[in-house]
Amino acid sequence: MPRFAKECAALDPTGFALVDGDREMTWGEVDDALNRCANLLLAADRAGELGAGHRIAVFAENAAETALAHLGGLLAGASSVPVNFHLTAAEAAYILEDSETRVVFVGPETAVRGVEAARIAGVTQVIGWKCDGIDGVTDWDTWLAGGATDDPPDDIVPRPNLLYTSGTTGRPKGTELPPTMFAGGTNMAEHLELLAQGGFSGFGTHLVVGPMYHTGPLSGMRLLCAGVPSVILAKFDAEAVLAAIDRYRTESSVMVPTHFVRLLALPDDVKAKYDVSSMKMLAHTGAKCPIDVKAAMIEWFGPVFRDAYGATEVGTVCTITSEEWLQHKGSVGRSVPPFTAVVLDEDLREVPANTEGRLFFRDATGRGIVYPNDAEKTAASNPEPGLFTLGEIGYIDPDGYVYITDRFSDMVVSGGVNIYPAEAEQLLIDHPGVADVGCIGVPHPEMGEMLVALVMPTDELAPPDPAELSAWLRERLSHYKCPREYHVVHDLLRNTMGKINKRRLRDAWLAGELDEIS
Repeated sequence: MPRFAKECAALDPTGFALVDGDREMTWGEVDDALNRCANLLLAADRAGELGAGHRIAVFAENAAETALAHLGGLLAGASSVPVNFHLTAAEAAYILEDSETRVVFVGPETAVRGVEAARIAGVTQVIGWKCDGIDGVTDWDTWLAGGATDDPPDDIVPRPNLLYTSGTTGRPKGTELPPTMFAGGTNMAEHLELLAQGGFSGFGTHLVVGPMYHTGPLSGMRLLCAGVPSVILAKFDAEAVLAAIDRYRTESSVMVPTHFVRLLALPDDVKAKYDVSSMKMLAHTGAKCPIDVKAAMIEWFGPVFRDAYGATEVGTVCTITSEEWLQHKGSVGRSVPPFTAVVLDEDLREVPANTEGRLFFRDATGRGIVYPNDAEKTAASNPEPGLFTLGEIGYIDPDGYVYITDRFSDMVVSGGVNIYPAEAEQLLIDHPGVADVGCIGVPHPEMGEMLVALVMPTDELAPPDPAELSAWLRERLSHYKCPREYHVVHDLLRNTMGKINKRRLRDAWLAGELDEIS
């Protein structure tokens, strides 16, 4: 890897660069692995084997290899596609095909699904680690051994990730990592210099606790290329997070409100066992954090939190420090350049301060939200050039601080994960016992929101069993996209045009105004 790993190795030859569980890799080992991976992918790209999009995909749970595959691709000038490791083979295949991916990296948990997804999408090369005995997978160590160890050229053009976020039609939409989240640069040397100037790069060891198919953990993982040591947890476990902070003296991380809830739920004697004073920057993203939860975290960790409100498609649009938040409790912050927050009415006219309405953002660059393979979706997301919304209702106070009060889009944010009800609805309607269905998000103390399915039966005298509906859907859709609860009801409150107003339906359900069929 150009410069940074070698410099770190010279300064600290035995110190760790990358930690995965109990395995520690030195900077020299990281440099060797990244160079081999990058040179192999660079050779494949020059031979035309990565296609016009220069795309590789990583369909794997958190591991050192997951990071090395993504970063090796970056250094080779490839655009890596992080694929949610919960997806079924068919769901993953759609992403591989839509992104025109040519090489897929898998881990032991995803190998079988990855091979099947590659077969469906026509991808011929699947590379995986710890996948002994699984047909169709090239062994990672064997593949890596064939790569050259010299540094890849500095003039390689860096390409951003292509990330997939579900749409209201139920099909995920590909969007490039936005300029606000990608260091840029005309070549790799410039890219690494800019990466080293980023906000997180000024801190010590970074802790990755969320899945690396999400933007926040993915961005944190890239800090390794800026010479920042990384500790990667395979899965989020509250006590394991505290133990990692204590053991490795980590200084930065990215978490979502659900992580905070689980940390706070630990017994006091467990929390007291670990020293968290090394933490200097903890970005909070994914969803608005309950006031009591954030206040308790600031009291525990100190004023080290920075809210990063935004979305995959545009990056961070508002930020707020702990000190600011204590003065403006509940706010997600003020908008940051190139974005300006505005609250509009139904006719897209700006409303006065402290007036609730639809929250929009103006992008001074004119970019807004872009889906490269879906011009129709791009147009629908930007009612005016550079004007976009993340689907939420709120208000802005006279000092410019933004407050979120509700959602007007159908999207549900559960545990920091975006869930689009249409995906579950489009499958449930095919069940023979379902005449109509509407999925809504309702409050949940740990996850923020949870998805609930309200089902109208084809035969009210013989309604479908909720447990059977749950099992039926889980066979066809990734579990995190499935409703946590199913309720059979008489009516879904469709209007005269046959449409469901999800906000009205949710309010009626929470108020107990919908009659259930037992």
